[in-house]
Amino acid sequence: MVRATGRRKESTASVWLVPGGSGNVVVNGSEALDYFKRETSVMVIRQPLEVTERSDHYDIKVSVKGGGLSGQAGAVRLGIARALTEAEPDLRQMLKQHGMLTRDSRMIERKKYGQPGARKKFQFSKR
Repeated sequence: MVRATGRRKESTASVWLVPGGSGNVVVNGSEALDYFKRETSVMVIRQPLEVTERSDHYDIKVSVKGGGLSGQAGAVRLGIARALTEAEPDLRQMLKQHGMLTRDSRMIERKKYGQPGARKKFQFSKR
């Protein structure tokens, strides 16, 4: 059993890879499609497995918290990719070529003091 962590936006995912499985992905105690409710999110989290052709080699258990469903899916994807490289180091090159091992560092810009938001400004009035 291999464990790895993935992060994106405000989300953090802990991923456990269990060898000898059939490709089941369990997220916070429920199936991936039941948890994410979007086919595209499930496609995102399965990308590292499909790129490396390991879809039916491992069972995956995920604990994810924080952020929204999109950020959580990105965090799970990074966690799975990191766990695969730990389990099979020869897959690292393939995952790196597809950009699966890069953490997406984009975050929400902070709100500035004296202003209503990160970029929004109060309306200017000359008088």
